Amino acid sequence: MAREDSVKCLRCLLYALNFLFWLMALCVLGVSACLRDHLNNVLTLTADTRLEEAAVLTYSPVVHPVVITVCCFLIIVAMVGYCGTLKCNLLLLSWYFGSLMVIFCVELASGVWTYDEPMVQRSDMISLKSRMPHFGLQRYQWLTHAWNSIQTELKCCGVIYFTDWLEMTEMEWPPDSCCSNQYPGCARHAHYNDLSDLYQEQGCGPKIYSFIRGTKQLQVLRFLGVSIGVAQILAMTLTVTLLWALYYDHKPPDPASPDALIQTHCPAEDAQKPRHSHSRAPEAWANTPANGHTQFEMEQLS
Repeated sequence: MAREDSVKCLRCLLYALNFLFWLMALCVLGVSACLRDHLNNVLTLTADTRLEEAAVLTYSPVVHPVVITVCCFLIIVAMVGYCGTLKCNLLLLSWYFGSLMVIFCVELASGVWTYDEPMVQRSDMISLKSRMPHFGLQRYQWLTHAWNSIQTELKCCGVIYFTDWLEMTEMEWPPDSCCSNQYPGCARHAHYNDLSDLYQEQGCGPKIYSFIRGTKQLQVLRFLGVSIGVAQILAMTLTVTLLWALYYDHKPPDPASPDALIQTHCPAEDAQKPRHSHSRAPEAWANTPANGHTQFEMEQLS
């Protein structure tokens, strides 16, 4: 009875852990997808500079294809673990344990290999000004799109101040993406009438520097990574314990003993099996000969 209660408790804990694996893996995939677009724009502006190296060093562990593949594989492994726990299947639970061990080793190796602090300083932001003269040119549409996306998402203008556009280019006013309320020609109207319609508090340089050093989304991904690792260790421990509770010290039944029909089974399967009725027992008894004495009397009469 105590073993059945332990098995039931272990199965419930594994159900909860597998559900957490699904949630955390989906969260990692979602946050990584949100960061990828913003990271691509930053890498476009910082190409061939120290800022690009720092950005790749900071965000490669969380948006690397290996991490995305591991999260997708973890969802499949959690489904296998759920089925193995439900059926108390030795093969599925063993495969589940081995897969979690492989995933944990890959995550640990990836974390150790990519762990490093980015070497970047605020003075490196000045190098972004070299990307401004190509803004608006036909052959640099990709760079124009990156500048507009960065200034709109980060709510900034220029590198240090919005006047950087007037110094580094032949433009008479900043791009329309510098406007807090964007519409065609808004920057021209703000430049000649009301400069408060432009983002003047801070340039994009310091904000890109803060992004490279790490964002809240990056901290969330790191927390999820650590949580997944801890949950995997706990799941592997519970899986081994469940296998021990089900199959340890289980001897094959002796055909000559009354308990020959007793086998190792999952407690959940007992509740699903239909109960066999014994209503046919009297009928079967009635169809059998009465006893050996009646047969002897019939032989004497004959």
